[in-house]
Amino acid sequence: MNIGSITVELLIGFLALLILTKALGKTQITQITPFDFISSLVLGELVGNAIYDKHVNIFSIIYSVLLWGVLIYVVEWITQKFRGTRSFLEGKPSIVIHNGKINRDQLKRNKLDINQLQNLLRQKDVFSMNEVEFAILETNGSISVLKRSDYQEPTKQDFNLKPARGYLSYSIISDGKIDWENLKDAGLNEEWLNKTLKKHHIDHYSEVLLLEWKQDDKVFLQKYEK
Repeated sequence: MNIGSITVELLIGFLALLILTKALGKTQITQITPFDFISSLVLGELVGNAIYDKHVNIFSIIYSVLLWGVLIYVVEWITQKFRGTRSFLEGKPSIVIHNGKINRDQLKRNKLDINQLQNLLRQKDVFSMNEVEFAILETNGSISVLKRSDYQEPTKQDFNLKPARGYLSYSIISDGKIDWENLKDAGLNEEWLNKTLKKHHIDHYSEVLLLEWKQDDKVFLQKYEK
């Protein structure tokens, strides 16, 4: 294969991948899940092999990229339409620190050791476990941290105020579906949910895009836009 052919196929592969990335959306770049990681490897392998294999032409490159792009799009569509598939295809966030205590079971389940946890916390400017009330390992491998109230900026000590406990928010309804596990973990029940929906003049929970509850804050509720 000569330099000219390699150059042309490389440019075609680059443009095809660029167009595919734009079509799939920014979340494919900013939120890399295990499925996205596999997709990136496969796409790179397809284009790489196509460029240096003299038996593969430009149309084969375009077809391979388009076919894989369609498969990725279908999977993304399935995860949006069928909530039950999300935990399998995208993973599920894990609470690795709960009320200031490390959840070892969640660490083991996510193949994470203490040193790795500390490294993730330091990336969030947390240098002591004493600062953490809750820590959630996200599906893309990053960590979200809710600090104890007396370590939040500005600190309560700065104003000589009594520290208040931090609370985790719970998504009670998401994408028109009730999360019964979160409802239970929040110490709420179906009666409370029905009253809340009635208070906001909502006939059925399927009308709700997101209902979020936090103990020391008001309910956040957003309906689907018609």
